[in-house]
Amino acid sequence: MKNLLLTLTLLFSFSLSAQYAVMSAVDLNEGGEQEYLALEEFFSAINKEAVKQGLQTGQYVYKRTPKEGDEANAPEYFIFNTYSSMEQMQQGINWQDLALKVYKGKMSKRAIMRMFDNSRYNAEKERRSYVFKVVDATIRAGGALRVGDKGTINLMNKKSDDFESYESEVWKPVAEKNILLGNLRHWVLVEAIDRSENAYDGWTHMVWNLGVKNPGEWNVPSGFKWDKLWEGIESSRDMADSTELTCVYSTED
Repeated sequence: MKNLLLTLTLLFSFSLSAQYAVMSAVDLNEGGEQEYLALEEFFSAINKEAVKQGLQTGQYVYKRTPKEGDEANAPEYFIFNTYSSMEQMQQGINWQDLALKVYKGKMSKRAIMRMFDNSRYNAEKERRSYVFKVVDATIRAGGALRVGDKGTINLMNKKSDDFESYESEVWKPVAEKNILLGNLRHWVLVEAIDRSENAYDGWTHMVWNLGVKNPGEWNVPSGFKWDKLWEGIESSRDMADSTELTCVYSTED
């Protein structure tokens, strides 16, 4: 379980109104990063137009900080398209029509259409897709999510029916207090409700923590009651070590 979770490194951020997200974990071919980032640069403006038209609530691309012991198929980048509802997520988006609007007068129609021709590119080895539903979240402090912002994720495998209650009723208040103290910007608990056939399993939930530049010492309760609550939290799930994430594209920036 631990080795699987360490191999799979995900990243995640919701805009404030998001309740669902589709994540693509991108495993690049060797030497494909420059070409991949050029494509993301092209699509970043299109995603901002999709947000403007109310077709999604946000789009974020993160780069994963490598870890010692990474396997060859560990993804280097993750794309998150976020939505306010299942209905918004399922309505679909005509990305080519949006591209033609965004790049009108800037690129020829032929050049735009060529950007959608996947056969031209050799940047990606594989994509693995996941659908997330928000279980609970704090407020997000500090304004918009911008390029360069860093956060961490922890993958979790639910072991008991009260797992989500422990996270919401015991740990979330700790996160909220540390947001007020300036040690954290955002905490989100999500559940994986669907995934592609090639996606990794062995975990059910994920926690996202959006960090601050200079955090102080975390404020965590102590004493007998807290120790017993913490025992309950630990017995309700298995949790992987944290993975650092850095935002490289954001529709809020």
